[in-house]
Amino acid sequence: MGRVYHAVNGKRRRPTRQARRAQDVYRLLADHYGAHPWERRAEPLEELIFTVLSQHTSDVNTFRTFADLRAAYPTWQEVMDAPVDNVAEAIRRGGLSQVKAPRIQAILRSIKRQRGEISIDFLADLPPDEARAWLLDLPGVGPKTAACVLLFSLGMPALPVDTHVHRVAGRLGLITPKTGADRAHHVLESLVDEPQMYQFHVDLIEHGRRVCHARRPRCADCVLSPVCPSSTV
Repeated sequence: MGRVYHAVNGKRRRPTRQARRAQDVYRLLADHYGAHPWERRAEPLEELIFTVLSQHTSDVNTFRTFADLRAAYPTWQEVMDAPVDNVAEAIRRGGLSQVKAPRIQAILRSIKRQRGEISIDFLADLPPDEARAWLLDLPGVGPKTAACVLLFSLGMPALPVDTHVHRVAGRLGLITPKTGADRAHHVLESLVDEPQMYQFHVDLIEHGRRVCHARRPRCADCVLSPVCPSSTV
């Protein structure tokens, strides 16, 4: 892969130190973990609600909670119309159900009011920036949730920042210690090319789970040690 340049106001400029390091990280992790071809995880609205349910709980619980919700209410119209306490009970095992239930219903009502139907399939026809802006305008939808829908369902360039991505990126010096998760989305997306975002996201999560643990990172076993300023090796 040749040198990557980033456009600023239509002009190309040499990449920053962080961008060069991001490219090194991308190559090292891709070589280590192998290729991850993009596959749609769910249709857009399912991905949106799934991501809301995933907040502050494990992946296993999220899948179970999403299944619980669809078993109790097979259609999104039923989810929207049900008493909020009943929806909260249906998603109880995912945690924070008293917060997530009204948020989900508010999202569904907003979609129905704006689109006349409970569907966001139309986002596939929008430019990525417009699709992101539309999602962020929904009640309770932040940068991570919007990025998940864009990347996992629509195949658009986005880089969701969860706790693993945020931690690993910080240790690598790709973001500063003061960069919050919301701001990190913009920063990290500016460091890698659009076709790289899916692989980069998946590999950072995998690396955070396997090696770059929150409390005891396994620096001695880390393929990124040569380029990581936080390495203890």
